[in-house]
Amino acid sequence: MTEDDLKRQSRRGPFASLYGIKDQHRALSTFTVIFLVLAGITALIVWLVCRPHDPKFKVVSLVINDFNFTSPPYMSTTMQFTVVTRNPNERVSFYYDQLSAFVSYKNQVITPPLSLPPLYHDPKSTVALSPVLGGGAVPVSVEVANGLKMDQSYGVVNLKLILTGKVRYKGGVIRTRHYGIYVNCDVSAGFKQGFTGQVPLLGSSECQVDA
Repeated sequence: MTEDDLKRQSRRGPFASLYGIKDQHRALSTFTVIFLVLAGITALIVWLVCRPHDPKFKVVSLVINDFNFTSPPYMSTTMQFTVVTRNPNERVSFYYDQLSAFVSYKNQVITPPLSLPPLYHDPKSTVALSPVLGGGAVPVSVEVANGLKMDQSYGVVNLKLILTGKVRYKGGVIRTRHYGIYVNCDVSAGFKQGFTGQVPLLGSSECQVDA
């Protein structure tokens, strides 16, 4: 080391190296913050361009194979709904997980919840689901039992098909976290006691989707 080098080092003082390390850390922190902000802005722009819309669900057919009541009261039924779901997005696909389906009447469940397999839904595509629900005896209130019997005597039964689960959105390289999805399908069916098979659907069977 020359004499000039020793003089320069003495002018910087013993804390020069410490200040240099702090400057490096500050520069690294600034770069990290800027990178995260730019990445977030880019993701937001892509998400806004994709503009995801909720999926559409509609009940298109219903088959009722049995509809029985026993004391104290219990009821058992087997129903097969065919539900068509449409993805209206051009760039966004859906991943469904933990899906389950059940039927309710006057806000009381009348079929045990049925777990459905995971489902991937391509953009601008339509998928049909045909779960078979019921099969076992379910306890119901007297009001529900009497209401269903009265509806059968009139020839019109008003039911709700409920689908619940988790959904993820995927647009380009962006994939969201899981969101809850709740699908409520009001179904009016022409059905009388003793009849089995496919029943006519009365009115619109479009479903309300909360995702």
